[in-house]
Amino acid sequence: MVINSLSFEHVSGTSRKFALNDVSFALETGYIYAIEGPNGAGKTTLFQYILSEKQNYTGTICFEGTDIAGRHRELMNPIGFISDEHPFFNERSAIQNAEMLSAFYDDFDMELFKETLKEMGIAPTHTYGKMSRGEKIKMQLAFALAHGSRLLLMDEATAGLDPVFRRELFQRLRRRIAETEMTVLMSSHNEEEIRKNADYVALMQNGTLGGFHETITDG
Repeated sequence: MVINSLSFEHVSGTSRKFALNDVSFALETGYIYAIEGPNGAGKTTLFQYILSEKQNYTGTICFEGTDIAGRHRELMNPIGFISDEHPFFNERSAIQNAEMLSAFYDDFDMELFKETLKEMGIAPTHTYGKMSRGEKIKMQLAFALAHGSRLLLMDEATAGLDPVFRRELFQRLRRRIAETEMTVLMSSHNEEEIRKNADYVALMQNGTLGGFHETITDG
């Protein structure tokens, strides 16, 4: 029996000004999925429903076949998140952030975190609040990989970043997927980026998500 990485079953709810309307889908392990849509379509709300411990929705959200409601903290261990809204400490360095926040994860690999930072050219002593947006994204990726993410959520993480950085980022994600069968769910309104990098894409409008369909990628 195939166990999906992430599934939504008739999920509906309202978050601030945004809503989801009867969203259902299932993501297979080992692919990059993209949700395309304009600002305000409900993409960030979808991610918030996964990440928030409070169940502010009706329906069911499952990670690897298990309902996240009631087992949220446990199931968040292997789920990574990259976004401008990620709650790192601006006045602390990359390594200080990792030392403090790693306590929330069962198997945080500090050596892998340091190694990934080095590969991406980020000094572990660099203060998070003084990093460029691209450096923050790299630091967040290093953190997500260090706590063994099997599902990586990316909420408009590459918006406004240069093409060279985006290419390097997706190359690294592809290597990680090949090594660990990680699944990536990203949101973006950049059609060209999705066409080049995602395996499957779905359109979200007014809180309603269409079905995922395969993209034609350039590799």
